[in-house]
Amino acid sequence: MIRLGVNIDHVATLRQARRGLEPDPVSSAVLALLGGADCITIHLREDRRHIQDRDVHILRQVVPHHLNLEMSVAEEIVAIACAVKPDQATLVPERRQELTTEGGLDVVAHQKAVGDAMKKLHQAGVEVSLFVDPDSRQIEMSKLLGAKAVEIQTARYAEAKSVIERERELAQLHDSADFARQHRLHIHLGHGLNYENVAAVCQIPGVEELNIGHSIVARAVLVGMERAVREMKEAMLRCYVSRSS
Repeated sequence: MIRLGVNIDHVATLRQARRGLEPDPVSSAVLALLGGADCITIHLREDRRHIQDRDVHILRQVVPHHLNLEMSVAEEIVAIACAVKPDQATLVPERRQELTTEGGLDVVAHQKAVGDAMKKLHQAGVEVSLFVDPDSRQIEMSKLLGAKAVEIQTARYAEAKSVIERERELAQLHDSADFARQHRLHIHLGHGLNYENVAAVCQIPGVEELNIGHSIVARAVLVGMERAVREMKEAMLRCYVSRSS
């Protein structure tokens, strides 16, 4: 069964709108786990726009297994990750101006910085995944640098405006997942996935984990976090059963 990682960043976004105490991302993580989440994903940004250091430290204590920390390769953030020791660190690109992560990490162009961060994380006992575009060069470099997993970004698929464009991007995801599997990398997918478009990516052979945030949090505003997560798990399960039959 494909694991579901629930990204709770936007619960913190709502809290930070008032710089108050609620809604509490820690409480939302507990509810997500009760709803069936297999892991909790958070992104500690350098500008601290949503998740705060306090959240990271408390969540490490509350989440019993598979806390996934998305992060840049900035020295300060790497040091925090090495101290907190999440179950997995996912290295992502980060720009101050962006609304959300835009595109994958350019591992080829920044291999030294990425490699240095990975070395420190590995020494601290933290497994590393790299968030990359569906590009064989990026996947191959991820393997060469010692990553155990890649999270292939699905933004272009999720944002496709036509059936033809969507099918083309889906085919690229299939090819990239196959290439990653040939390189013995664990395969995760994420970015822009929702209740409507998750079906097709669940059909991609070798995918082990999906990371979904905005769609689940948006649904949770209406029906609650437990139900929102449960509905996503049910959508994924239907696809899994279809794929296995």
